[in-house]
Amino acid sequence: MTHELVIETHGLSRRYGTVEAVCDLSLTVERHCITGFLGRNGAGKSTTIKMLLGMIRPTAGVGRVLGYDITDPAQSLEIRRRIAYVGEDKGLYGYMTVADLIRFTRSFYPDWQSQIEARLLREYQLPLGRKVKALSKGMRTKLALLLALARRPELLILDEPSEGLDPVSTEELLQTLQEVRAAGTSVFFSSHQLSEVERIADRVLMIDHGQLVMNTLLGDLLNNYRNINMEFAAQGPVPALDLAGVERTRIRGRQAWVLASSNIEGIVAHARSLDAIVQVTPVNLRDVFLDIVREAP
Repeated sequence: MTHELVIETHGLSRRYGTVEAVCDLSLTVERHCITGFLGRNGAGKSTTIKMLLGMIRPTAGVGRVLGYDITDPAQSLEIRRRIAYVGEDKGLYGYMTVADLIRFTRSFYPDWQSQIEARLLREYQLPLGRKVKALSKGMRTKLALLLALARRPELLILDEPSEGLDPVSTEELLQTLQEVRAAGTSVFFSSHQLSEVERIADRVLMIDHGQLVMNTLLGDLLNNYRNINMEFAAQGPVPALDLAGVERTRIRGRQAWVLASSNIEGIVAHARSLDAIVQVTPVNLRDVFLDIVREAP
């Protein structure tokens, strides 16, 4: 079964002098999904998003958003017409009032969704007469989200969307993202809040040192991945654990910790054949994230 893609990159790279912020990145993002984009600080998430948006040019490689070439100026403009982006800096016109900025933005979009605007104004309790520069960080985030969501974009790209939001507002945000996905908008968002990603994401992409280290359905990860802890009775080095399904291995003394994506029974049987005491436990997204970024080169 094939799925239509909203984002696709092949060999995408971006270098700043001798520093390679993104290196040979090939990824796909499917339509009608919420895709979480994970990585520690400096992993290359924001650089990747800026290349997708045409804000910076790749050093090498190709990328397409909604079928348009990200390096072609005319096609990049079409991308920005059809998507909405909420970045970390929430680039808003500080001298305008909230009402002025909403009116200004609305004027560019004939298909502006007034009912979404009204609902989010009510839910977010935005002060229409206040200057944007006088808003709190959380209020600026809410305003940026309203401006993005009222456009009913084909693709919504968000960079740390819950930053500055209180728990109630974060819950409202997560519900809103699920609602816009149900209405046909694809969502691609980066976040450090793994619990938020685990709550709503359909698929998880993970990068480290500018390279893709995971691309999987979240349900597959939670259902199939397991932590396997082994303690070997025999003295000497722990035997090699290069088995099908083993994603990461950490060894300390006579103990080994294995992150496995499949073949759990086979790995356990192999460890027990080597006189190891074995414990198998389910994983959550945080477990997998920490294992993978800790071991990535």
